[in-house]
Parts: sequence; structure tokens; C-alpha cells
Amino acid sequence: MKVTAIIVAGGRGKRMGASVNKVFLQLCGREILAHTMTAFEECGMVDEIIVVTGTDDIPLVRSIAERDGISKLTAVTEGGAERQNSVYNGLCAAAGDVAVIHDGARCLITPAEIEAVICDALKYGSAAIGVTVKDTLKSIDENGTITGTIDREHTVQIQTPQVFILEDIKALHERAAADKITVTDDCSVFEQYGREIHVTIGTYENIKLTTPEDITIGEEILKRRNSQ
Repeated sequence: MKVTAIIVAGGRGKRMGASVNKVFLQLCGREILAHTMTAFEECGMVDEIIVVTGTDDIPLVRSIAERDGISKLTAVTEGGAERQNSVYNGLCAAAGDVAVIHDGARCLITPAEIEAVICDALKYGSAAIGVTVKDTLKSIDENGTITGTIDREHTVQIQTPQVFILEDIKALHERAAADKITVTDDCSVFEQYGREIHVTIGTYENIKLTTPEDITIGEEILKRRNSQ
């Protein structure tokens, strides 16, 4: 069974305050996207890598991959207007049976975590990396008043990778587009149509680099890993 990793790397990242796509910012001397691609390159269960990005950034992605020896990269394709459009473009370019969908800005994912969520997807039919919630969560109304406490014992914070049988997630993306349903992640596509997703417990280090503060945190995590 062939496994395709689809790395979504087309967002401009306004909260990062950068003038370029945030995945090209430096983290310990390498681009964020370079770290992300390397994790999938080093995972033995991944057969091919597809990066989805802005049209103008396609040559840069190819250049980084060539420089860093990312031999599994088979395509760099153009993103869409929204994240789900970009994911669908990646799915259309994929040759695998299993789709491993990942945010390009989650560059601290490890090959071991990627392997674990793929194994769970093969066992359960689909899976997504997540972590248990540390804080007490409250629901609020439109006025900002607390209306209740969410059961933390049954709540997780979902990350990526999110892994599906490729033909299943592609078909449901097409159905969601036809039904004009907007989602922010691929688990939500499955949920909309009553499908179940297994949660693979990951680590709190698998953060999405969104703000300048995240760059500092990411560098500290990488430095600690490299010193071990």
C-alpha cells in the first residue's frame, strides 16, 4: 500500500507578521518547510511527498528539496483559495492509497509520530494526531459570559498529520464542495458525513508555528533535540 504525504504550505501567515510565506522563515538556519519535509523523508512508511503552495513559491520549494536531498518529493502543486481547496489539489496529484495530510508550519513533527498515526489509520481506517487538553475549557455566549465547562477528560486538541484512505477523503472533499460546506481541517470533512476518526496521542511539541513567539519556542525545542 503506497503512502502519500501531502504538505499544505500555501498560507501567508498574517499573524507571523512576515512579508513572505511563513514556511520559508528560518528556524535554526533552515526554512520551516525544510524541517517539515525532512521529517517525512525520514519516515520509512512514507513513499512520496507532495507540497501544495502558492504559484510563485513552487520554484523555491523545489530548490529547497533538491538542496536537502528530499528524494520522495514527486510534485509541487498550486494551492487554492482556501485550505480545503489546497488539500484537494494535493489529493488530485497523489498516487498513493493512503493520504497523510500535514500543515507545512508544523515542522516539529517527528518520523516516529508520523509512523504511529499511519499505523493507526491502517488499523482503524483513519487517524489524526492529537494531545489531551491541559487547561479548563469554558463555553461562552455572544456577550463573552461563561455558559458552561467542557469535559476535559473527553476533549483533545487535534493537530496534523491527519491520515485517511485517499479515495475516501477525496470523495468527501468533493461532496463537501458540492454541499458548500467550509471546514478548517480534514477531520471535519469526515465528521460532517458521520465518519469516525481515531486519535493517535502525540506530543505538545508538535506546535504550528503561527506567531513570532512560536519561532523562539521552535528553536528551543530543536536545540534541545540536537543536544540529546
